[in-house]
Amino acid sequence: MRRALLAATLGGLLLSGTACSSDGDAEPTAGTTTAATEAAPTAAPTSAAPDYTANTRKVCAKVVKIYSDGTEDFGTEIGKMIAYKEAKQADNAQAAEKAAGKELRDVGAKMKKETAAAQDPELRQAGATSAAKFTKSGNDSKLFDKIKTTKDLDKVLRTELANWLTPVAGYCA
Repeated sequence: MRRALLAATLGGLLLSGTACSSDGDAEPTAGTTTAATEAAPTAAPTSAAPDYTANTRKVCAKVVKIYSDGTEDFGTEIGKMIAYKEAKQADNAQAAEKAAGKELRDVGAKMKKETAAAQDPELRQAGATSAAKFTKSGNDSKLFDKIKTTKDLDKVLRTELANWLTPVAGYCA
């Protein structure tokens, strides 16, 4: 049950994209002009912006797989940690916490490696940022201290998942 709940929560956050807004659609008010209408370029650009679409899809497919596999293993370990905490088995809970942290660090390392191969420099940077967040959380004992029950898990992970995935969600949603 815990694994299914965690998987559903994690999957939902990964698939939700970040909303984008554009002020470029607004029309100028009467009496104003834009710089673009005043000074039109005299020569056409010599080259088009690079198209990273195919590579981005390829990288994102790997990121989704890393995320899915890694968070499943993380969910298993965090579930064990909660069960051991509830049973007052501190040594076993500590071991499960360490294993859960390792899973997050592994996700971060794999994500960093895969996104470093992206052609789009913005996706590379977003991947590095997300990877660093996974790694930091994997080393954060305070994060694990907040999780004592399944309810705690839901509250803590909802915030953490958004934090971990926001950088790459705009590219891989």
